[in-house]
Amino acid sequence: MIETAKPGEAVLRSLHDWLTRFIGVMRDDDIDILTLWIAHSHFTSVTRTTPRLLISSPVPGSGKTTLLEHMGHLALDSVQMSTISSPALLTRMLAERPRTVLIDEADRSLNPKNEGVGEILAVINTGYKQGATRPVLVPHKEEGWVAKEFPTYAPVAIAGNSPNLPEDTLQRCIVVHMAPSDDVEESDWEGIEHDAAALGEVIGKWAEGNLNVAKPSPPLPEAVTGRNKEKWRPLKRVAVAAGGRWPETVDRLALADVQRIETEKEDGILQDRPHIILLKHLAEIWPRGQSFTDSKTLLDHLTFQYPDVWGSGSSFDKSLTYQRMGRMLSKNFGLQTDRPNTQGPRGYSRAKLNPLWSRLGIPLPDKPDKAAQPAEPDNTFIHISSSATLSGSPETPSDSGSACPLHGTSPVTDCYTCDQIAAQRKEAA
Repeated sequence: MIETAKPGEAVLRSLHDWLTRFIGVMRDDDIDILTLWIAHSHFTSVTRTTPRLLISSPVPGSGKTTLLEHMGHLALDSVQMSTISSPALLTRMLAERPRTVLIDEADRSLNPKNEGVGEILAVINTGYKQGATRPVLVPHKEEGWVAKEFPTYAPVAIAGNSPNLPEDTLQRCIVVHMAPSDDVEESDWEGIEHDAAALGEVIGKWAEGNLNVAKPSPPLPEAVTGRNKEKWRPLKRVAVAAGGRWPETVDRLALADVQRIETEKEDGILQDRPHIILLKHLAEIWPRGQSFTDSKTLLDHLTFQYPDVWGSGSSFDKSLTYQRMGRMLSKNFGLQTDRPNTQGPRGYSRAKLNPLWSRLGIPLPDKPDKAAQPAEPDNTFIHISSSATLSGSPETPSDSGSACPLHGTSPVTDCYTCDQIAAQRKEAA
């Protein structure tokens, strides 16, 4: 039988033990995350954010739906949804009172390819912060239809078989991984439903009496910043209210989450948005010593150095063009092309790119790459030397008959960009 009055540490321990009995996860830490997240749903009236919980598994039958059933009894006034027909339905459900939204089969119901899913994801994303709303048309006796602001702020758990969620949604998620397990008990609801509901009431009563605990918001480790801080701060508040091992546990989990994100970025699992990738690649291929580079030169080197990203085989389904490169840099960074003189080609100034690279933490190469040898062309970008200019022609290089390393044509001097590269080779020799 569940007791009705316990201190916070004992409440979280009871919740942790309950989940351990019935839920199979890949890591023991995932049970801690589930415990803290379920408890935090009862604190969302006093938190500024509520992280989305992504419950993922590589295969069906891992217990995701079972977990949502338990959360249905344990989280704040939950509502289970296997499908979401419209964003208006979701917002209307949240209009009367705060509720915990439990979304099952997200690999189907939140597939970005499905019509209308983009708007539903927008509601989920905006509802991550307190005060977020969505305008919905409602009938009015005198005016017909009028727009009314409906709240979108609510804790949301999303379960699916490795669902394909967009990056802006993933950034708001804390992830747990489910796994089939023979070590957990079967959830026989005829026998356990009463105890599950009683535990949910205990959690709610404890939270209600501790809503003002940990104000102002408790600190997190210095490495946990920005969006990561927004995700973990509500769970840290719950941990401080509970005491015991929980504050230290949240700090450890938050640091591990930051490290996971960094590792996935390094391994290419997480992909930046196209305009960020473009800015990073421009930093990598920018010719050494040049304060200005024309668009043609930049485009040639981008498509040569990164054919899978910007060439005909691009993962973005189309090759990069001058117009598309210009739109990406203008729309996202306010960066316009320059023309140092009235007759020269248009391009970009390094003086305008430097602040963008600095603010976004994009590192610049420390030194030029080794020049490729004519007999063995490779895919390493050859930096244009500072003695070569982007106006006028350098003196004819001695290896002008060699094949162009960028375009595969001969001689080198037929190509303006390759002429500059050949000049570098002569200087290096």
